[in-house]
Amino acid sequence: MVSSQTLALADRRVVALWAADCAERVLPLFEAEAPEDGRVRDAIVRARAFGRGELDTALQIRERFVAGRAARDVSGPAAVAAARAAAQAAAVPHMGAHALGAAAYAAKAAGLAVPDQAGAADIEIRWQLDHMSAPVRAALRHLPPLGEDSGGPLGPGLLTAGVLAWAIRKIQADLAFPGEPASGQTPSGGIRLDASRID
Repeated sequence: MVSSQTLALADRRVVALWAADCAERVLPLFEAEAPEDGRVRDAIVRARAFGRGELDTALQIRERFVAGRAARDVSGPAAVAAARAAAQAAAVPHMGAHALGAAAYAAKAAGLAVPDQAGAADIEIRWQLDHMSAPVRAALRHLPPLGEDSGGPLGPGLLTAGVLAWAIRKIQADLAFPGEPASGQTPSGGIRLDASRID
């Protein structure tokens, strides 16, 4: 049985472009620490090419872990989170739910980059929501709420805890149709990120 987190191929292509945009916004945080390492930029380029229909799913699934390995080669928390945002974007061909992971890691990276500025992650999420096309919104609405389906990245694991869970819940709450219950509670204020926790 296919997980509801996979999404149809057309939807995965649509959300891959948005996920690549989210990851690209924090790419400079990675490149500031590792300017010669092209793996993270390449993951974003590949996610975008997949979104445009230029790369097939099987190739992208095989390549999805490259940016994640780059995250292990940097030490700054913002750089690590930025690399993981790209890794999540590159994994969208495998499962569409990774688009929310890309957005969450990008918000985390933005917050970690300016730890003294409460609300930086909120600002990043606002940008992400403002730059969702109607097709992206429609595709992401097909995903189950965070923590309700164990068949993918929105099940138990890294994305269901801490700042990442907060970010995904905030995005999913915005996606809810009027009158429909939102998936999870979201804080109304900004969030301060703990650089010692970079999962």
